[in-house]
Amino acid sequence: MRADGRADDALRSHRIELGVLLYAEGSALIHMGNTRVLCAATIEATVPEHRKGSGMGWVTAEYGMLPRSSPQRVRRESERGRIAGRTHEIMRLVGRSLRAVTDLAALGERTVILDCDVIQADGGTRTASLTGACVALHQALATLALPVHPLRELVAAVSVGLQDGAVRLDLDHREDAGAAVDMNVVMTESGRYVEVQGTAEGEPFTESDLAALLARARVGLDRLFALQRRTLGIE
Repeated sequence: MRADGRADDALRSHRIELGVLLYAEGSALIHMGNTRVLCAATIEATVPEHRKGSGMGWVTAEYGMLPRSSPQRVRRESERGRIAGRTHEIMRLVGRSLRAVTDLAALGERTVILDCDVIQADGGTRTASLTGACVALHQALATLALPVHPLRELVAAVSVGLQDGAVRLDLDHREDAGAAVDMNVVMTESGRYVEVQGTAEGEPFTESDLAALLARARVGLDRLFALQRRTLGIE
C-alpha cells in the first residue's frame, strides 16, 4: 500500500471541470490528487510565418507555475528574465502532442494557444496539463462549428514509476522524488504513442520493466480517456 492508501494501479482522485473561464474559447480545470492545472484555449485568426499561405493551422502551448503552487514560492519567470529549460520542454511536449491529434488542414489558417497554469503542484503537472489541455482544445474547436471537428481523437498523459520494486501509476511528488524509474507516457485514445519519457535514477531498467510500466500506464490512460469523454459529454 502506498502512503496515500492507493493500490499500485490506482490513479489519484481525478476530475475535470469544463468551461471555467468566461472569456476563453475553451477552458478546463483538472484535478489529479493535490495537483491542479488551469488550461485555457485561445483561437487566433493568424498563423506563424512558416504556415502562412499553406491553408494549415497551428496548435501551440504555454506553461507556467504560479508563485504559490508549491510549498516554497516559485519565482515568476518574468522575474528571472528567461524561460527555464523545464518550461520549454513541457510547452513543446503539450504542443506537439495536441498537434498529433489535430487535423491542421481542417482547422484552416488559425492558431490555437493552450495556456496551462499550475495552480497547485504535487507531481504530474506536465501530464495533467496535457490531459486538461486536450479537453480545453476540444471545447474551443467546437465553437468554430466547422464541417468536421478538427480534433481527430483524444490524447492524454500519465506518469508511472518503479518504486521499492513495485510498478506504480500516477506518482505524486514524494513518489516521483524517490522512484528508481520515472516515466511519462503520452498516448492517443486509439492506443498510439506520442511520446514516452523514461529515466532510470539509479540501476538501469530492463525490457520487462519497460513492458510492465507501459502496461500500467495504459490502465491509467484508459481511465483518463473515459474522464475526458464524460467531461465533454461525448460518451
